[in-house]
Amino acid sequence: MDLTWSPAEEAFRAEARGWLEANVPRGLPSGDTREGFTAHLEWERKLFADRWAVVSWPERYGGRDASLWEWLIFEEEYYRAGAPQRVTQNGIFLLAPTVFEFGTAEQQDEILPRMAAAEQLWGQGWSEPGAGSDLAAISSRADKVDGGWRINGQKTWTTRGAFCTHLFGLFRTDPEASRHAGLTYLLVPLDTPGVTVRGFGRLDGDEGFAEVFFDDVVVPDSAVLGGVGQGWSVAMATTGSERGLTLRSPGRFLAAAERLRRLAVERAGSLTASARDGVVEAHLRAEAYQLFTLAQVTDLVEGRTPGAESSLNKLYWSELDIALHETALELLGPEAELDGPWSRGHMFSLSGPIYAGTNEIQRSIVAERLLGLPRR
Repeated sequence: MDLTWSPAEEAFRAEARGWLEANVPRGLPSGDTREGFTAHLEWERKLFADRWAVVSWPERYGGRDASLWEWLIFEEEYYRAGAPQRVTQNGIFLLAPTVFEFGTAEQQDEILPRMAAAEQLWGQGWSEPGAGSDLAAISSRADKVDGGWRINGQKTWTTRGAFCTHLFGLFRTDPEASRHAGLTYLLVPLDTPGVTVRGFGRLDGDEGFAEVFFDDVVVPDSAVLGGVGQGWSVAMATTGSERGLTLRSPGRFLAAAERLRRLAVERAGSLTASARDGVVEAHLRAEAYQLFTLAQVTDLVEGRTPGAESSLNKLYWSELDIALHETALELLGPEAELDGPWSRGHMFSLSGPIYAGTNEIQRSIVAERLLGLPRR
């Protein structure tokens, strides 16, 4: 693997760094609050206006036709600059790769430009009250009607669902089929008659989570992504993005490890051996994740898909995130309760082993599909 950047890639980095340093907003409230979400949308639309929202997408959809390498460079510079969380991430980082792979030309032309411009805001309709980590256990139904599908059921834990305009999710279209068959991936505007979105608060005060109820909601046949009955295969492509490099690029953790190092320097007088080791380990693990990601991108560029290896990504970054924040809280000591960014980051990191498929499920996938161990 060649770990050097070409002159063109270095020029791309310089342009991205200059633009971010001149434009990144400071002090935005959480994007998971109604006020914060509105403020973050202004930032998202500024990114789009200057063609930084989706750098690796084709120009006709608002991108720059940048390579995957340049996308990694942009992500690294984005987090280095301390730029805000991407409130459009469920669409841009999860749904969009699936639309590129499985969508019709009409779906791509309809969805992708509006997604990039933060006009369509997408929530993920996976979990249900009786189907959390076991995605194949979903019971929400979509029954065939003339020209479309009638949906009934409920989705829960829909991130930023209270603020979104659209939802993508799995629905059971053949209840007689086996668990993983008979599922169809549907794209649903949340202003469709019969849809009820009910937001609910979290312990940290954020209010973006929502339950979504479907009561005889009718969507057209064009709402099907990837074919009727093919929902499981299509959803696995989305979960690969969710667990892999698109949702959690290494730039996020490189920047966090650097912030942790600066915090350790500020508190050098009271630095314990345990905290010192935690800081060093955070840097080592963040750089290891970067190298692993570079290897994955090499595979993608050369036509090899990661498959089950995305579960390794998810295990690694979710556990790194917790360890990194625990070290920060150790450095802060009693002041940790008063430090907003690190304490809130720690609370969020604790959800990492749960969302995008629990780490217990990911370990089973790694054991069976990568190590070849028996199911029992």
